[in-house]
Amino acid sequence: MYKKIMVAVDGSETAKQALAEAENIANTYNATLCIVHSIGGDTEADRQKGNEILAQAKTQVQALTVESRLLEAEAEYGLNGITEAIAKAVAEWSADLVVVGTANRRGLERFFVGSVAEQLVSKVDASILLVRPQN
Repeated sequence: MYKKIMVAVDGSETAKQALAEAENIANTYNATLCIVHSIGGDTEADRQKGNEILAQAKTQVQALTVESRLLEAEAEYGLNGITEAIAKAVAEWSADLVVVGTANRRGLERFFVGSVAEQLVSKVDASILLVRPQN
């Protein structure tokens, strides 16, 4: 069913849960797993932190085939830039499934802040699995 699974990570607990779920699915379907992290700036510190998050995520998975990519988003577009960078990577890599954690925001916070996960739903052709925080 799924051959190419992309998971977006940001170092949060919910992202770690999304990574674990993506790994389970990748192992079930013998799929390739691609871990992505999008940075909203182009400084060396941003790149270093992003690469650290990717390296930490890669050490957590036991999937058969794992790739990782650091994506640079347009900083002035905030979450929209991050969403666009991930959506572009999904299309370029031809992902079958995108796994992403969601912060479970409600009310005005959700309205004003938005969500990368929500924005991805309208921007990618792949199936999307949203992983909610586990208590």
